Amino acid sequence: MISVRAARFAAAYALLRAAADVADHWVQTDHQARTKGQHDHHEGQSSAAGRRACAAHVATYTATQAAALVGGLALLGVRGRPSRVAAALALSAGTHYIADRREPLRRLATATGKGSFVHLADHGMNGAYLLDQSWHHLFETAAALIVAA
Repeated sequence: MISVRAARFAAAYALLRAAADVADHWVQTDHQARTKGQHDHHEGQSSAAGRRACAAHVATYTATQAAALVGGLALLGVRGRPSRVAAALALSAGTHYIADRREPLRRLATATGKGSFVHLADHGMNGAYLLDQSWHHLFETAAALIVAA
């Protein structure tokens, strides 16, 4: 027999993950995708423009995840405590912003010996994107655990 917590975790993770892909690949604007990682040293663009674009993306990303999580749990008849749902969404939003500013993940990749991988862009692979997505999956799992607890 599956526990209520395990069922809540599975539902929360599936809803968060699906919403993340929709938010990152359909909801995010081209401008946000191009601008969110900009820093003063990047193509003459300002850090402020990058921060604004990233914040706007994270706002729509979080709204998409919130709608999927709250609506999906309700449709499934799975109860999620509002404080835990809010904490899960805050974790997802905060860590998403960090990753999508790009420089923090580049630094982490370099510090952990993945500096070459983060720059990989051949053989059909994009190392930076793969590291970004694995970061998001990690924190979506943690967020689902928060909802389930």
